[in-house]
Amino acid sequence: MRKETQKVLILSLLGLVSVNLAAQQKAKKDTIKNIDEVVVTALGIKRQDKSLGYVAEKVNSGTFEETQNNNWAQSMEGKVAGLKVQTAGAGPLASSRITLRGEKSMVLDNNYALIVVDGIPLGNSTTGTGTPAYGAGSGGDVPIDLGNGLNSINPDDIESVTVLKGASAAALYGSRAANGALMITTKSGKSKNGKIQVTFNSYSSYDTVLKWPDWQYEYGQGTLAKNTAGQFYYSYGASADGVSTGGTSSAFGPKFAGQYYFQYDPTVGGQSKERQLWRAYEDNIKGFWRTGSTYSNSLSVESSNDKTNFRTSLTYLNNEWMMPNTGFDRLNFALSFAHQLTKKLKVSTKFTFNKTSSDNLPATGYNNQSISYFMIFQNPNVDLAWYQPIWKPGQVQIDQIHPFSTFIDNPYLIAYEMLNGVDKKTIFGNITADYQFNKNFSLMLRSGLEVLNEKRTTKRPWSSANYAKGFYREQYIKNDEYNNDVLFSYKQSFNKFNISASAGGSIRYNQYVMNDYQANGLKIAGEYNLTNALGIDVKYPKPGDEQVNSVYGLVTLGYDNKFFVDVTGRNDWSSTLPKSNRSFFYPSVSTSFILSEIFKLKSDRFNYWKLRASWAKVGIDGSPYQLDTYYDTSSITGSVVARNIFNNPNLKPEKNANVEAGMDFSVLKNRLNFNFTLYQNMSENQIIPVSLPYESGYSQRIINAGKIRNRGMELSLNTTPFKTKSFSWMIGANWSANENRVLTTSEGFDGIISTVGGVVFYKAVVGGSLGDMYGFKLVKNSQGQVVYDNAGLPLRPAEIEKVGNAFPKWRAGLQNDFKIKNFTVSFSFDGQYGGVAYSQSHHKMSEQGKLKSTLPGRDNPNGMIVGEGVVQNPDGSYSPNTKAVTVSAYYAEYYRRANVETNTFSTDFIKLRDARIAYSFPKETIKSLGLQDLTLAIFGKNLWMWTKFPMFDPEVATLDNATITPGVEMGQLPTARTVGFQLNLKF
Repeated sequence: MRKETQKVLILSLLGLVSVNLAAQQKAKKDTIKNIDEVVVTALGIKRQDKSLGYVAEKVNSGTFEETQNNNWAQSMEGKVAGLKVQTAGAGPLASSRITLRGEKSMVLDNNYALIVVDGIPLGNSTTGTGTPAYGAGSGGDVPIDLGNGLNSINPDDIESVTVLKGASAAALYGSRAANGALMITTKSGKSKNGKIQVTFNSYSSYDTVLKWPDWQYEYGQGTLAKNTAGQFYYSYGASADGVSTGGTSSAFGPKFAGQYYFQYDPTVGGQSKERQLWRAYEDNIKGFWRTGSTYSNSLSVESSNDKTNFRTSLTYLNNEWMMPNTGFDRLNFALSFAHQLTKKLKVSTKFTFNKTSSDNLPATGYNNQSISYFMIFQNPNVDLAWYQPIWKPGQVQIDQIHPFSTFIDNPYLIAYEMLNGVDKKTIFGNITADYQFNKNFSLMLRSGLEVLNEKRTTKRPWSSANYAKGFYREQYIKNDEYNNDVLFSYKQSFNKFNISASAGGSIRYNQYVMNDYQANGLKIAGEYNLTNALGIDVKYPKPGDEQVNSVYGLVTLGYDNKFFVDVTGRNDWSSTLPKSNRSFFYPSVSTSFILSEIFKLKSDRFNYWKLRASWAKVGIDGSPYQLDTYYDTSSITGSVVARNIFNNPNLKPEKNANVEAGMDFSVLKNRLNFNFTLYQNMSENQIIPVSLPYESGYSQRIINAGKIRNRGMELSLNTTPFKTKSFSWMIGANWSANENRVLTTSEGFDGIISTVGGVVFYKAVVGGSLGDMYGFKLVKNSQGQVVYDNAGLPLRPAEIEKVGNAFPKWRAGLQNDFKIKNFTVSFSFDGQYGGVAYSQSHHKMSEQGKLKSTLPGRDNPNGMIVGEGVVQNPDGSYSPNTKAVTVSAYYAEYYRRANVETNTFSTDFIKLRDARIAYSFPKETIKSLGLQDLTLAIFGKNLWMWTKFPMFDPEVATLDNATITPGVEMGQLPTARTVGFQLNLKF
C-alpha cells in the first residue's frame, strides 16, 4: 500500500472475500482465506478459523454448482488434503465411501466420515442385496448400487461443506465422528431488504466410456483344435471340418486371415449352411454401450430482511446411463425458514424431501446378471447384433438367445428384462429455537429427523442362467433416525480475556426394519408379482434399533486474540454395549497461537503465522445385537435359524486417541497461504469378528482386539500469482500421505479381516498395515526367477503371501482458476501413488486369451510357448525352463484366478478431474432484461487419465453386498467421461 493510504477497512463475508479500501485510491480486491474466516464446527457452532487448534477446511458452493455430479461428494475429490471419495464403479448413483486420513478400523464399514447436515448427523445407511460380488457357479444374484443417504442431498442446495478431519474437530459428535466429519450447511435466504431473488440453474451433460480394456481382435474363439489336415480350425457345432469348437469361452482359436468356417447363423439359430468369412467384430462390446445423458433443472426463490429469511428450491434430474435401459430420476424439494419472533427468540427450520426412482439400475459383480460378466465372456468373432432379438422365435419370455453357452446370459436380456427397480423417499429436516437471555447467555433447542422409505424390486426372467423359471423379489426398507439436543451457551469478555462455554445433551434413536419377499420361480413367464410365484420365501423383519444418550460440554478461552484453548468432554450411554460398559467418557484439548501477533511479525510481506495442536480421545460403540445370541428369521413361516456368529456379552467400547499439530502461514499480502499438519491416531479394543473352527458350531465370534497406529502428513497451498483488474490466476494444491501399522492383535486371531471372492484376503498382521492384501503368488527362487514344474507350467505355492496394499502411499490435487474479464477458466488434476488392486476381469480375460497381453506365442509352431523362468533340479540347483506348453494352457495357469500376484496392478494415476469455461454477461448488458446474473458454461469431468491399470479405472473398489471394498475389481462397470453445458441466471 502507498504511504498516502490512511485507512484500511477489511470487509468479510464468512472470510471468503477480503476487500482493502484505501482512502485515496480505487478499491482492489483479493480473494484469500481470511484469518477471521468463520467455519461451522461440531454441533453447528460457528467459530473463527484462527481460534481453532485443528484443521477445519471449507469447500464452498461453487465447487458443487459448477461441475455437477450425480453424487455431490465426488465434486470434492482431489480438492481437500486427506479426503478420499471412493465409489464401487457400479452405476450412475455412485454410492460413496468417504474417508479422512486413511483407515483406522479393521472393519471397512467403520472407517467412514460422519455426514452432518445443518447440525443434524446423517445416518447414511446402506442396505445391500445380501449377495457377494463373486457368485459365478453358485447361482443366486449380484450386488446392485441402489444409492445411500448421500444421494439424497441436492448439490444445488449446498452453501458450504466444512471438513473436520481429526477426532478433536469432531469430538462433540461422539463415536460416529471418530473418523472426522463433513459439516454441510445448506442455503438460506440472503437477498437484501426483503427483495425476492429467483435463481435458475440448468445443465445438460453427456457421458462416454473413459477407458476400455485392451482387447485383442487378432484371434477368435477356440482352443487350438486342429482338423484332420493338422490345421487350426473353428466349427460351430460338429461339421465336415471336425468336432465343435464353438462351445468354449476362450479365444485361442484361429487367426483372422480371410479363411471360411462353419459359424453361427442367426437366421437359422444354429450352424450356417455354408462356410462364412472368419472375421472379428471389433465393436461387439463397445457397441453395446451408448452415450449417456443427464438433464437437471433447479429453481430457487429466496428473500430476507432484518427479521426473516426464506428460501425454497425445487430440482428435477433425469439420468439415462451409458448402459442401455438404465438410469434414474431424482426430485428434490428444500425449504429453509427463519424468523426473529422477539428480540430474544429466533425460530428456524430446514426441510428437504428427496424422491429417487428407477425402473432399472445396473448390477455389478462377477455373476450372470451383471453386464460385466457378459463383457468378460464375449468372443472376438461374435457379432453383438446376433443377441438383439433376445428371444428365440415363438419363445418370447420363454427361451432366450444365448447360442454359445447356457451359462452366459444375453446382454440385451440383462439390460431389458433383468430389472432392478427402486423407489426411495427421504425426508430430512430440523427445527431449532434459539433464545438469547442476554448478551452473555443463550439456549438452543433442536430436533431433527431422517426418514427413509424404500421399495425395491428385482425381476429375473425365465431361461436366465441362475433362474430357469424366473425370480421376483420385493423389499421394503424403513430406516428412521431421530436426534434431539439442547445446548446452553455462555460468553463473556474480561479485558483481554474471552471465554465461551457450552453444555448440553442429546438423544439419538435409530429404528431399522426390512421386509423381504422372494418368489422363487414364476407360474407364468413375464408376470412379476408375488401371486404368480411357484414358491415364496418370506423373511420376516427383525429389529435393528439403537439408542445413544449423551451429555457434552465445551469451554473456549482466548487471550488478547492471540492465544486460544479449547477443552471438550462428552459422555455417551449406548444401547449396543452391556450395562457394565455402556457409559464411556472422552475428552479433547486443542490450542492455537497466533505467532505473528505474539511476536509482532506482521508486515506487508509476512501477514499471518499460526501454530496449532490438539489431543482427543473418542469412544466407539458397536453395532446393534452383538451382545447376546439371537436367532434369525427363516424363509419357512413360523421358524427360525441359528446364527453362525457367537456374540460377546462383555464388549467394551473401542478407544480412539488422536493427536495433531500444524502451522498456517500467509505471506505477500495474503497472496500465498500455506498449511501444514502432522497427525497420529491410536485405535484400541476394536470390535471385530474373528474366525472359529467349524466344530464350534459358529463361523465367527465378536471380540475386542487390536491396536492400530495411523500416522500422516497434510500440505495445502493457495496462492494468487497474478491479479489485475482484468486478469487473475489462483492456484490451489494439496498433498497428503498416510501410513498405518498393526501394533497388536489378539491370541487366536488368524489375521484375516475379510476376503473377496475367496482369493484376496485382507490380513491384519502385527507389523503390517490395514489394507494389506494376501493371496497366492508365483514361486520364485532367490534370484527372483519364476519356478516352473516339470509340465512347463508355473509352480503353485502352498501358502498365501502379501501381495501389496490397497491404499496409496500419497494423494495429491492441483486446481487452477483463471479470470479473464468476463471469462473464467478452471481445471483440476489429482492423482495417487503406491496402491495396488486385484482384477478378476483381468484374470478371466487373460485366462481366455481376450487381451493383447496374451498374444505373445500365438504365432509359434503349433501354438507352443516356453515360459521364462527356471526349473529346480534334484540337487536343489536351478536350470532354465525348456518345456513348451500350449499358449492356452500357459496363460490359463499363469493368470489363474488364485494367482493374485499376476492379476494385481498398480493403481497409480493422474486425472484431469474437471474443467470449466464460463462467460458471465456484463451487468449493464443484462440489466434491461431484469437479470442480476447470466452465466453460460461448458464443463467436463474425468476428461483425461494416465494410468497403467489395465481395466476400466484404477480408482477401483468392489461392491460386496453393501460394503465398498477398495483394492479389488470384481465385475467393475466402466467409468464415464463427461462433457456438459450449464446455464445459470438470477433475477
